[in-house]
Amino acid sequence: MRQFAIIGLGRFGSSVAKTLSEKGYQVLAIDQDKEKVESIASLVTQAIQADATDEKVLRKIGIKDVDVAIIAIGKSLEASILVTLILKEMNVKEIVAKAITEIQGRVLRRVGATKVVFPERDMGIQVANSLISSQIIEYINLSSEHSVVEIVAPSTFINKSLQELDLRTKYKANVIAIKKKIPSVTDKGDTEIKQEINISPAGKDIIKEGDSLIVIGRNKDIERLQKIK
Repeated sequence: MRQFAIIGLGRFGSSVAKTLSEKGYQVLAIDQDKEKVESIASLVTQAIQADATDEKVLRKIGIKDVDVAIIAIGKSLEASILVTLILKEMNVKEIVAKAITEIQGRVLRRVGATKVVFPERDMGIQVANSLISSQIIEYINLSSEHSVVEIVAPSTFINKSLQELDLRTKYKANVIAIKKKIPSVTDKGDTEIKQEINISPAGKDIIKEGDSLIVIGRNKDIERLQKIK
């Protein structure tokens, strides 16, 4: 099983640590702030209060043995660079560093990060796109040109099959899943709505009212798709 180290337990770092731990992975959480360490201690494999910019401390912790180290330090680029350099010298297999700007990202890659993530930027893109179109439920940016979006099925799609809609030809977009809301009755006789996901739907599958579509494609093509009523 892969082992992860999370360095920096702000909102981003804590969220990553908790999610990985919930999925059954071994997680080592590190931060200088005692309160942050104590708040997550019961949720991860091990939580340590330490200065991650101190190479001796990191060696003592045994961080060189983890498979992936995630540097989620707040706004201190200097600290992120230093920790990245230390981890690279320790031959940590994967080093994922959080950055705020593209320039920071380039610097972190240059000094040894194998991957750079931009949580603030990506969340900003997602929020902005959800505000632009009321049809967008979820937006995931894959690259500067491609995205995956979850959109509410337009009224003109209702009771039509994917084959009839032919979105691949008309919009160069692929529907990779359909989410359906299925009403069901509980043991107490109450009606509740359950969500069913049709992965890799076939051309004959019919879009119903209330369905949402998971679509992958180029951003400019998805934008055209969003304008459909």
